Amino acid sequence: MTDICIRRFLAGFGSWLLLTGPMAQAAPAQHAQADAQALDLAEKAIALRSVAGPGNQTPQVATLYGTALVQGGFTPSDVSITPVGDTAYLVARWPGANPGLKPLVISGHMDVVEARPADWKRDPFTPVVENGYLFGRGATDMKLDGTIAIASLIELKREGYRPRRTIIIEFSGDEETVMKTSAIIADKLSNADLVLNIDGGGGSLNEQTGAPEYFTWQGAEKTYADFQLTVTNPGGHSSEPRRLNAIDELAAALLRIHDHQFTPELSPLTRAYFVQAAKYEDAQTGAAMKAFAADPRDSHAIATLTANPATVGKIGTTCVVTLVSGGHAENALPQRAEANINCRIFPGHPRASIMAELQKVADDPAVSFRDVTEGSVATAASPMRPDFTGAVETAMASVYPGVPVFPSMASGASDSMWFRYHDVPSYGASPVFIKESEDFSHGLNERTPIATIPPSVDYYLALLPILTR
Repeated sequence: MTDICIRRFLAGFGSWLLLTGPMAQAAPAQHAQADAQALDLAEKAIALRSVAGPGNQTPQVATLYGTALVQGGFTPSDVSITPVGDTAYLVARWPGANPGLKPLVISGHMDVVEARPADWKRDPFTPVVENGYLFGRGATDMKLDGTIAIASLIELKREGYRPRRTIIIEFSGDEETVMKTSAIIADKLSNADLVLNIDGGGGSLNEQTGAPEYFTWQGAEKTYADFQLTVTNPGGHSSEPRRLNAIDELAAALLRIHDHQFTPELSPLTRAYFVQAAKYEDAQTGAAMKAFAADPRDSHAIATLTANPATVGKIGTTCVVTLVSGGHAENALPQRAEANINCRIFPGHPRASIMAELQKVADDPAVSFRDVTEGSVATAASPMRPDFTGAVETAMASVYPGVPVFPSMASGASDSMWFRYHDVPSYGASPVFIKESEDFSHGLNERTPIATIPPSVDYYLALLPILTR
């Protein structure tokens, strides 16, 4: 790490302190070399266009990370990069003193979703530090998260820490698409004790003051599913319309599905989330969250939470139309119409039962259904293990004293799914804090405050020794 890079980071961090004093005061920069390395590696990783398809540079990100780990003290033979198609995955081991203990796995991914430069204010693959933020595709999801973890492990080695339990850090190469490498990694590491998925969880900053409000760890996620709906028809000339029209039939079925609500439900994990998170919402949403936690049949609470995009996915299964196509000529009756329904299924329900419910709602035998899901399996929630929850609470208290810590469920899919498929407990536990209004993962002008780097490093330096003694 060059002196120029360190000065640049500290200068940027200092400017951010002036903007968000409460957050900055929570975690003074004590590991400047690790803090600077995390930012430097993140900038270099963002500059690599690790997007599936032609020109995919995920293998180059793997090389960047692997080189940093080796230069930071990892034995070269303990760092492997494996090509898979146009991508690759990385696995690095830090052997523990007791080989009989199951390893702790730190899990992340290197790929990002596509970003069109013409749509952004800044080129998405040209990292920029400006006004206390790191801008670029992957700044939030999840290249900065990954490099903070790498820099923290290197800092632990620099400080002479020796784990009793083996630490494995791994990065998949296609989490944003088909998750082929995610499944391979989880299969290879199915003997793990537990997984810290740094692509989930995290802290929330107050919208007005920028002060940290609360931290959540993710212990469950909804199952991803895609269902293809198809209507076929002999068609004919558009001058001779008929009562049955493939597009009309499909549209009618889609509207019935649109109006359908799956039965709202709770789990012990989501109940704990609603009770705690209600304190930080507006009065109406907070009251609805508390009421729903007390009674998941409360119709007023359900209506309020369903109307809010931020909470509707937390109270049950959701299905939405994402793709529609139909017809073959402007002057012909359509012979085929198709749509894709994307579902996020509450844990505990197989995909087949959800598709059967959609078929019943569509109420038209002419509409055929087919499960076209790729890269997804149904999994149960991870147990609320006291050793994990206690370690996170202790580590977070050392960085942000007094900040509440509680569980949550992810509405989207992550690599945790594949570990849970092998009955390995996996928990989203990223230490990055961000305002909800500034979370642009997968969106335009993605950015993350760089003030989150020093306390995030301190979090790992506290958490990892607890879990690997």
